[in-house]
Amino acid sequence: MTRPDTASSTSAPTPEAALAAPATGTPATAAQRARRLGSLGPVGLVLAGGISVQFGGALAVTLMPRAGALGVVSLRLLVAALVLLLVCRPRLRGHSRADWGTVVAFGVAMAGMNGLFYEAVARIPLGPAVTLEVLGPLALSVITSRRALNLVWAGLALAGVFLLSGGGFGDLDPAGVAFALGAGAMWATYIVFSARTGRRFPQADGLALAMAVGAVLFLPLGMAEAGARLADPVTFGLGAAVALLSSVLPYTLELLALRRLPAPTFAIMMSLEPAIAATAGFLVLGQALSPVEAVAIALVIAASMGAVRTQVGRGKRTLDA
Repeated sequence: MTRPDTASSTSAPTPEAALAAPATGTPATAAQRARRLGSLGPVGLVLAGGISVQFGGALAVTLMPRAGALGVVSLRLLVAALVLLLVCRPRLRGHSRADWGTVVAFGVAMAGMNGLFYEAVARIPLGPAVTLEVLGPLALSVITSRRALNLVWAGLALAGVFLLSGGGFGDLDPAGVAFALGAGAMWATYIVFSARTGRRFPQADGLALAMAVGAVLFLPLGMAEAGARLADPVTFGLGAAVALLSSVLPYTLELLALRRLPAPTFAIMMSLEPAIAATAGFLVLGQALSPVEAVAIALVIAASMGAVRTQVGRGKRTLDA
């Protein structure tokens, strides 16, 4: 899922957020070292981050019978917040009311995105859920670019969704589809406030504070659904594993990758997440895709990559001008 997410390249993983970030330059020595290592290093980091996110999502599905979707989200946000707060130790003083308003909105978007997505994967397979969720960032990219070519990518994505739905989502739980689309809308909102938070807070401080806001908001919901089961050592341990796989580890890997990999390349690779999710769903959960579903996911991936490349081309022409 998802990832990853900020214009400051300090948090989660989305194509559009990566494009919002300024390309990260590297010193000559680092560049020479990266050339010696070849492209496999940073590319491997991005792929490892994507695999970590999606297999973390698959593990979360196996945990849901124990803690419920809201309980899993609570554990993920709580553990991730504790780890990030300990690592980042963000400064609490010296921020304006607007700064705090931005980070709270970021935390609300993060909580909503996670909650809606986990409700979706509790009802529909992981691959289709991530594919539908990706429509949120894709729509944001199309709207903000204001280029006619992006209408082609939007049409391609809609064709993929139509195939995935079988003409009406007859094979997918309608509530699961609605939750996945809602998660996509929250993902788009998350991207906007992630970028704003990245401009107002240094390094990953804003992410750590927003994660704490999300954890505080969701903990009562998780307690209401799972109650004392959240304190069960096995359940808590599995929840901690989900947090590490879906939040802490991918954020770290992607941050390292962005230091050595151009942001546009990173963004295009992140468009592969629906395919990684489908693979994780098959290997961990036994969720096989039909040929039509595989084609549908491929169309959405192609649309996402096309939108990213269009955005990159537009940025280059603006700089050249």
